Amino acid sequence: MSSVRRLPPLRSMAVICALGSSVLLMTGCTSADTTRSSVAEAAQTTPPTTSPTDTASATDTASATDTASATDTASATDTASPSPSETLTDDQSERKALVPKAKVTWDKAADTAVKEVPEGKLVDLELKPTSAEATASTGSPSPSMPNPAPSQGAPEWEAKVAAPDGTVHRIDVDAVSGKVFRTQVEDQDADDKQQLADRLKKATQTPEQAVKVATDKSKGTVTGVELDENDSRQLLWSVDVVSTDNWNKTTVDVDATNGKILREDVDRD
Repeated sequence: MSSVRRLPPLRSMAVICALGSSVLLMTGCTSADTTRSSVAEAAQTTPPTTSPTDTASATDTASATDTASATDTASATDTASPSPSETLTDDQSERKALVPKAKVTWDKAADTAVKEVPEGKLVDLELKPTSAEATASTGSPSPSMPNPAPSQGAPEWEAKVAAPDGTVHRIDVDAVSGKVFRTQVEDQDADDKQQLADRLKKATQTPEQAVKVATDKSKGTVTGVELDENDSRQLLWSVDVVSTDNWNKTTVDVDATNGKILREDVDRD
């Protein structure tokens, strides 16, 4: 008998085909899921892209903030820093401390001093801090101390009044109370007395007239008046005026014979 090769039934073929299709479908689905997962992971790990507009806005905001901070810092620094006008020299500081304490003006002090010397005339007057020497009761010739001296450093007017023969009397006047606290005759030789007597005869301008000329030119508080001569041997009144705005001292030299201003010098030290 011959052997016959049998073909598989049609139903079996259909089942085999169905199984093959299922395998292909599952493989495709798995590949799709894997792709979607990769895309999701990439989206999570990739940093967001910043647009040029956003970058510019952030830069502008930071710059504006930095500028504002720098401006505020500079303003605070400027406010805290003292202005040049507040920085005083030693002499300016001394004037600022001394001048406001003086309650007696130069003309009142001059009148008080002149009254101490019969027929006397003022030749020098200066506002200054009271020194230890001014409060001492010793000297040659011996000083007279009619009133208690002010404390050391307190303001005083140191005046020099000349008698008709040129003899100079030093008169110290308390610049707060206006009282004379020390008088003393200066030690001079005959030539010095004669020279001063001649100056007083030539000085047709009074101290009051010279001070008016000086203060019309330079406003402030008078702290000194002196009869003197310059290098050209012109007789003059040298008037010191202190400005309470900046505490500079201006010296105005006024011709003692005609009242004209010869020189003006500002001491900013």
